[in-house]
Amino acid sequence: MAKTIKLEDTLYDVGNLSEDAQMSLENLQFANQRILELNNMIALLERAKKSYIDGLKKEMLAEKAGFFFGDE
Repeated sequence: MAKTIKLEDTLYDVGNLSEDAQMSLENLQFANQRILELNNMIALLERAKKSYIDGLKKEMLAEKAGFFFGDE
């Protein structure tokens, strides 16, 4: 089965693409993969940020109250 790519509702046979078009396709696939990786990294960093904020709030509350409210 021939490998195809769909652009704007039209299917193109990858095997019939010029060398330049095939290179552009590879670059597009690379860019899409990097975007996915970076979006995953953003999600990870957002979760870490929230955790740091929660820890900071607990620490500040514990200092104000005079004792620690943590899980330990």
